[in-house]
Amino acid sequence: MRYAYLKNGESLVIDGNKCTGCGICIDVCPHSVLEITEGKAMIIDKNYCMECGACRLNCPADAIAVNSGVGCAYAVLNGIISGKNASCGCDGDTSGGCC
Repeated sequence: MRYAYLKNGESLVIDGNKCTGCGICIDVCPHSVLEITEGKAMIIDKNYCMECGACRLNCPADAIAVNSGVGCAYAVLNGIISGKNASCGCDGDTSGGCC
């Protein structure tokens, strides 16, 4: 089962001019948001992106931009890891692009 996180992945962008097609972003993405097409990384479906930032952090060509550390996924994961409330506090309100 695949879970959607943020509608349209809000901030995920790939610069096709910088991408070398190395595929590291594919290897580190926990939700298979990206694929290599014609030698370049492409976004398959932004709805599965949780903006964790693993792709940007590991891209040797600096071809990926994403605002990691924002959104519901980050808040929930941070809460679980820190043993605090695992909630972003939006209570499911999607009007702000959350949840």
